[in-house]
Amino acid sequence: MELGEPDERERRILALERRGFPGPGAKERAVREELGLAPVRYYQLLNALLDDPRALAHDPVTVNRLRRVRESRRAER
Repeated sequence: MELGEPDERERRILALERRGFPGPGAKERAVREELGLAPVRYYQLLNALLDDPRALAHDPVTVNRLRRVRESRRAER
């Protein structure tokens, strides 16, 4: 079975994660302005996306980097 592509919003979330942000609050501002999402909802969607094989196929570098970050944070708890 072939995997589909992530939808437009999912692709935009991954694209936002590829960017660097200059300081605290800049990313949350971009999330609100560019995606129209509250940061809490954004992070919920992002977390689900990291477990989605379509996202991994679409952008393996970003997804794997974010998975490593997530795992290291879980290990700290």
